[in-house]
Amino acid sequence: MFRVVASDLDGTLLTPEHSLSPYTKQVLQALRQKDIHFVFATGRHHIDVAQMRENMEIDAFMITSNGARVHDSAGNLVFSQSIKPNLASELAKECIDDPLVYTHVYRGDNWLINKEDTYSLSFFRDTDFTYQFFNPLDFATDDIAKIYYTTSGDEFHPHLVKIKERLDAKYGDKVSITFSSLNCLEVMAENVSKGSALKKVVEKLGLELKDSIAFGDGMNDVEMLSLAGKGCIMENASADLKQRLPNLEVIGSNVDDAVPHYLSHLFL
Repeated sequence: MFRVVASDLDGTLLTPEHSLSPYTKQVLQALRQKDIHFVFATGRHHIDVAQMRENMEIDAFMITSNGARVHDSAGNLVFSQSIKPNLASELAKECIDDPLVYTHVYRGDNWLINKEDTYSLSFFRDTDFTYQFFNPLDFATDDIAKIYYTTSGDEFHPHLVKIKERLDAKYGDKVSITFSSLNCLEVMAENVSKGSALKKVVEKLGLELKDSIAFGDGMNDVEMLSLAGKGCIMENASADLKQRLPNLEVIGSNVDDAVPHYLSHLFL
């Protein structure tokens, strides 16, 4: 039986309105009572996820910024890998003149953005975490977990694909680049992923990757789903993820609280 449950948030554990349903909270609390460890594994900022965890009244590990930060169940930082300052400076300027793209930076406890983006704020229903404005030409480049680029809708995905191709050619393996959704392209330090972070979590618990089950819906979940003892893909997952991992089980949609229903059947 699995001892660790790791789940992505948006498109997976959260509802389409980007909130946790009462049923999800009930199931996760029941898992902890059975000594099943829960891990939030997300591209979100650790401050945002910490607020969400407090609202749920459970102790849980947090893999945030796609693995660039890991906090234990007591809120202590146990792993951190930042983008090198010189690379962060360059990455922040990549799309500075692109009218379709918003540039975001997770630095320390702050979320920075180069221009107003009401679409991104719609993802923060259960917390009061919000952004501050910054100048990509003049800002501190230390302690940066990730830099990411968003558009106002999925229809601009081909535009972000071109940006990814440009970044891949320019930076190679100096950074980790992935899509968390069709309209969100994320950049972390080299070798950062939810999978490598999950390995650190299970080892800290005195367990192994085979003792974990993971859930996800985006390309930023590939490593985690591949390394876990069992990986489950959401029905509403990206076509790219399903093609990349064709042998994994596809469960229901986040519309129907598929993850907590699956966990309830498995453990409760």
